[in-house]
Amino acid sequence: MQNTQFTILNKDQLDTFICKNWDHINQYLDQKKSTLPIPFYSSVDIRESKTKYAPVDHNMYPAGFNNVCAVDLKAALPVIHNAIKKINPTANIVGIIPESHTKNLFYLDHLATLYRLMQSAQFTPYIITFDPALTQDEPIQLTSQDGSSITMYCGIIQNHKTYIKVNNELCPIDTLVMNHDQSNPLPVDWKTVQTPVSPTPLIGWFQRQKNNHFHHYKILIDEFCQHFSINPDLLQAKFRAVNDVDFETKEGLDSLADSIDELLKELPEGSKVFAKASQGTYGMGISVVSSGEEIRQMNRKTRNKMDVGKNSIKFTSVLVQEGVETILKYDDAPAEITIYLIDGECIGGFMRTNTEKDSLSNLNSRGMIFRKLCMTDIHQGDDHKCKEAIYSIMARLSTMAAAKEILEVL
Repeated sequence: MQNTQFTILNKDQLDTFICKNWDHINQYLDQKKSTLPIPFYSSVDIRESKTKYAPVDHNMYPAGFNNVCAVDLKAALPVIHNAIKKINPTANIVGIIPESHTKNLFYLDHLATLYRLMQSAQFTPYIITFDPALTQDEPIQLTSQDGSSITMYCGIIQNHKTYIKVNNELCPIDTLVMNHDQSNPLPVDWKTVQTPVSPTPLIGWFQRQKNNHFHHYKILIDEFCQHFSINPDLLQAKFRAVNDVDFETKEGLDSLADSIDELLKELPEGSKVFAKASQGTYGMGISVVSSGEEIRQMNRKTRNKMDVGKNSIKFTSVLVQEGVETILKYDDAPAEITIYLIDGECIGGFMRTNTEKDSLSNLNSRGMIFRKLCMTDIHQGDDHKCKEAIYSIMARLSTMAAAKEILEVL
């Protein structure tokens, strides 16, 4: 199927092709995946416009499992079991390392869901932290938004292995699942820890860059589209990487503005561009603009929001990304798709919608609401929904791009 000229040139042709070649495409992806260090889990934000689909963000340490369809989560239990056994074939006791913001009750809903998933997948889970500000010798009790009870234990490293203290006895942890994005690295020398941990803490936001992720995604999607004779513009957002930017001193803002104007020249009239902090997380460090001049004229308040992110990370690199106008709606509000994966396999997702925004805005901001999206209708063969099949394929390719990032740090 390798051709030098593309035969699939528009979105309608792409939909038809993927529906008819679902099994063959997944065989291709399975082969590519088999050579990569796929993270235990991930999530991918996807936008669909009138003319294309595009992943617009990838999360290596996803929150939000509480927003995934319960039917999909139940169907995912064998995938979770196999993924943990892949990390450590003898695993029984699994430690989940959470973020430190324990006052976010919705995040605690997510943690409680992740805990129950591990239990249902036939493991003994513990929530453990290495943040000395949260707990020392005694576990702490937390209650989530939906009333779930959570016990958080202090992690202990002895002889390069991980333990927690239960009833004054050390309990060994077989495998660690990292759910801390490492924007502020935990005080652990992970290179000396022998307890298997996934996703690797070495790829956290203290060093990870969106620019690098989308560089790897572009390489993978271009190869994929060349193989199947698809116009690659149908499955990605155009972007530029801009470095050496200081929003506080205004250094590099002219270069950033020029890159925005250059990208806009490649887009239809009336398009917008997302200027995203390359190390931004939780929707922070994002401006949506329609010209480079808007960057040059940015006021101090907006520049401050673009300058520093979670845990006071100083943003110095920017991803200039095509604004993909979403055609998806929920109750008349603009929406986008988030797909969740375990070991590179799509297991569910949800719709993010925002009544305070329009179809070209950043929906991952104040006013967002999550709506469950069940994906259990995706099956091998002909019995599946075409749109969800396309979201699944893009999410898998995005997670392979993340695995390329992991390869670089390992």
